[in-house]
Amino acid sequence: MNRRQALAGNGAVSKEELNHAKSQLTTAQNALSAAQAGVAAAREQLSSNQTLTEGTNVEGHPSVVAASAKVREAFLALHRAELPAPVDGYVAKRTVQLGQRVAAGAPLMAIIPLNQLWVDANFKEVQLRNIRIGQPVKLTADLYGKKMEYKGTVAGLGAGTGAAFSLLPAQNATGNWIKVVQRVPVRVALDAEQLAQNPLRVGLSMEATVDVTDQSGKSLADAPRTASATQTDVYTVLDQQASDEVRKVIAANLGRGAKTNAHAAAKTASGV
Repeated sequence: MNRRQALAGNGAVSKEELNHAKSQLTTAQNALSAAQAGVAAAREQLSSNQTLTEGTNVEGHPSVVAASAKVREAFLALHRAELPAPVDGYVAKRTVQLGQRVAAGAPLMAIIPLNQLWVDANFKEVQLRNIRIGQPVKLTADLYGKKMEYKGTVAGLGAGTGAAFSLLPAQNATGNWIKVVQRVPVRVALDAEQLAQNPLRVGLSMEATVDVTDQSGKSLADAPRTASATQTDVYTVLDQQASDEVRKVIAANLGRGAKTNAHAAAKTASGV
């Protein structure tokens, strides 16, 4: 540019050519400034990434964590297209049909685990004074008759009568009160081996006789259950499978990266 300006003073270079050279110089300076700004931004990004990833392994890298979440979500979405039953049992009521489209949360069927049934015995309020949790119970079902006697245990007593929680509870505000003996549900747990040999059905009628000799138990439970009556690990297993799939993908990519680095090193050595 300086040489062209000197030549332009002697008339050896036209003014138009000088202006064109100035324009090229300005464009080159702008490109240099943009490149320098890009280098500065890249250095800032590098510093930020080093701060985020300092002291972390590959699995803890933010990009890997985000990609792992997407893989996990896709894995669960694929496998949740199949709906495993949470319990082993028999289908008692089915509302879904073959080929029907279903939405999340829609009831499809009712599954009854016949090995985990219980009996709600409605005793009169005057009969509750001697009933305690843990007392043995003998039960007979109309399905098998008196010859088949089930063994059970009092698992708990209801905290209210059946009428108190009915859709239309009794109202005594008018003063015309007629005393009616109330009944309270008592839950009786059945023996699992007997249920396996002589299965019952939900809703059957049974007669229960409680042996009230032992009065050492409590009439009301003073502690919650340590575990629910029905448990399943179906969904826990699916989550574990998703985590295993994520680990496989990360391990496969780590192995591929090691092979690529080794190939690049071998290529460089051969070039030297």
